[in-house]
Amino acid sequence: MQPQELKIYNTLSREKEIFTPIQPPLVGLYVCGPTVYGDAHLGHARPAVTFDTVYRYLQHLNYKVRYVRNITDVGHLQGDSDDGEDKIAKKAKLEQLEPMEVAQHYTDTYHRDMEALNTLKPNIEPRATGHIPEQIKLVQEILDNGLAYEVNGSVYFDVLKYNKEKTYGKLSGRVLEELLSGSRELEGQNEKRNPIDFALWKKASPEHLMKWESPWGLGFPGWHLECTAMSSKYLGNHFDIHGGGMDLMFPHHECEIAQGNASHDADPAKYWMHNNMITINGQKMGKSLGNFITLQELFSGKHELLDQAYTPMTVRFFILTAHYRSTLDFSNEALKAAQKGYKKIINGLRVAKKLEFQEEAGVEKDEKQIQQVEKSIENAYRAMNDDFNTAQAIGHLFNILKKINSLYTGQLKFGQLGKAVFDKMIQTFTIFVEDILGLVEESENRGEELLEILLKVYKEAKLAKNYDRVDEIRSALKDVGVVVKDMKDKVDWAYEE
Repeated sequence: MQPQELKIYNTLSREKEIFTPIQPPLVGLYVCGPTVYGDAHLGHARPAVTFDTVYRYLQHLNYKVRYVRNITDVGHLQGDSDDGEDKIAKKAKLEQLEPMEVAQHYTDTYHRDMEALNTLKPNIEPRATGHIPEQIKLVQEILDNGLAYEVNGSVYFDVLKYNKEKTYGKLSGRVLEELLSGSRELEGQNEKRNPIDFALWKKASPEHLMKWESPWGLGFPGWHLECTAMSSKYLGNHFDIHGGGMDLMFPHHECEIAQGNASHDADPAKYWMHNNMITINGQKMGKSLGNFITLQELFSGKHELLDQAYTPMTVRFFILTAHYRSTLDFSNEALKAAQKGYKKIINGLRVAKKLEFQEEAGVEKDEKQIQQVEKSIENAYRAMNDDFNTAQAIGHLFNILKKINSLYTGQLKFGQLGKAVFDKMIQTFTIFVEDILGLVEESENRGEELLEILLKVYKEAKLAKNYDRVDEIRSALKDVGVVVKDMKDKVDWAYEE
């Protein structure tokens, strides 16, 4: 169901555009992945969940998506600059390991945390170190086109020369003259023609751990170069969507656009999507501020800023309750509210899956109720089609959930909706929760069979008016986060909200 065309906010045009794939129904989606030198943190969770949802929704709309998310395992230097130590190599020296040991370990832990958040695996997950020949070829193409220069074994992109025909800064809105006036010569950068030029290939010093042979001597690729080489290899020179965090817009994505145009005269992507940043209690997250929280700390509750542990699905739901382009502030209060909201949704999902339409004599259709259900369904899709607005979609899902719960308690009769609308409502709710938003029930290990046995004992105690036993069972279940629901004609359970 698609009440309106999908619109995406394109950072490049600074407006929402109707999504028109280059070669429908095929869609190429490239997302900048992690630099694997430390544990995944909240800053990794947001783009992962954001673009997982984009991937899921595009598939729901019957697009055939090739989702590529890279692993950066070389070339990302301290301070995101062209000088300094490689982040992975620095970690390797500290821990007396091979750089690839560090990269493999943190790639594995990243995958573990992404799996916990129920993000789908990308179709292709290329590593920078596995694409050195492609990167060398790309550098040579830019050199051949006269938009790069070699100095002492390093190759730099000539930004001023490129800007004579193209516009450097068109994605981020940076003005070249201001960049020039604001730049300064840093140690080791005096070999550049201009401070704003960036490295395509860097000469490796003797002590540098990761280096490869190239036409310009032993060296390693520049950080920006990697994504251009890998995205063009797997998605072509011009593909549909490039995603990443807002912090990557400049210089990383700006440099990707320059490299794409300098090598094959094409912008890498038609649509550029950027998720906004996260803050912790209103402050930017940073190790120096003491508010740097890894996902494992969040899941375990082992951090001084956390009141308790928060499950992966609580974190995923929390990320989805804000539009991806708005800032997202992590706080205990907000996470607890998300925990409550997630449990309401999952309780609703349990109810939706067990509800079966019942024919009721003498009950007529209620057009007002039907219109309310139809409108909520339409609005949920409308929200997703409006630049993937999961926050609004969730609000409409809660409206659908009210109807589901009303059917469950008997306040609303099945006949008032009719079978067709009932089926559509249950199907829409289930698809949105599981397939589009990617939310799953986390407490399956509690054992529904055991719960059903306990509820049977509870009912027997209630019939026998053994109220001490009734209270004992109710209390024991509450201790493990389950509440007993006494209803007119049955006894059921739900997760405590």
